[in-house]
Amino acid sequence: MRFRDVKRRAIHCLTEGAYDHQTRGNIDVKNLFATGQVSEAWVIDLIGGTSSEHYQCSPHHQDSSIDVHIFKPWRLGQRWYVKFFFLEPDIIFISVHICTAGERS
Repeated sequence: MRFRDVKRRAIHCLTEGAYDHQTRGNIDVKNLFATGQVSEAWVIDLIGGTSSEHYQCSPHHQDSSIDVHIFKPWRLGQRWYVKFFFLEPDIIFISVHICTAGERS
């Protein structure tokens, strides 16, 4: 799937409410969307405002047939980290948070 298609599909899932969050440790700092600290609108803005040079795609560590998408947009003086994958018909968020030093590159 091309970058532009990933953005479009992610935003569509968010506007339709077709999303969920992957269970993980440190969810209170690693997924601010899951904990309600940021809104759907904020995540849509993050994804919509990401350029292709701040995008990566790699296979999921548990299932290599699933593409994991990483967006690293710059918003309000901070680099953000948004990590998700698609599981029909939903988008599943792994992380939504401000980048740590190791996630910036």
